Amino acid sequence: MLYLNIETLLEKNGRSKYWLVQELKSNYTVINNMIDNNTTGIKFDTIEKLCQLFDCTPNDLFVIK
Repeated sequence: MLYLNIETLLEKNGRSKYWLVQELKSNYTVINNMIDNNTTGIKFDTIEKLCQLFDCTPNDLFVIK
């Protein structure tokens, strides 16, 4: 199964959920759902923005378990 690796990237970069909410112009529910892998889809724009924010590639953003 494919999972988002956001929590690890937040910790690695010393960032908080609050910071991510502000940067993505989103809300805690959406961010928590992404972190808890309770989301069924993610837009390419969001993937691109996350990669820019964390200075990573999609390979770093997703993990397969």
